[in-house]
Amino acid sequence: MENRYTGVFEQVGDWWIGHVEELPGCNVQERTLEEARESLKEAIHLVVQSNRELARRESEGHQVVREELAVPVE
Repeated sequence: MENRYTGVFEQVGDWWIGHVEELPGCNVQERTLEEARESLKEAIHLVVQSNRELARRESEGHQVVREELAVPVE
C-alpha cells in the first residue's frame, strides 16, 4: 500500500526545513533539499508506524473493527 503526502520545504539560511501538511509534527532539517526529502520520507514512515502501534495498544481488550478506507482527496 502506498500513501501520498504533501511535503513542504523551505530554505532557511544554510538549512532546508521540511514538514508534512497532513501530519502535524512530522518535521525535518537537513543541509540539502535531497537530504530533506529523504529524511521526510523516513519521518513519515516512522510517524505512521508509531501512530498505528499506539492505536492498537489503546484498543487492546476492546471489541473493535479495523478496516481500510479509501478516501479521494484533491
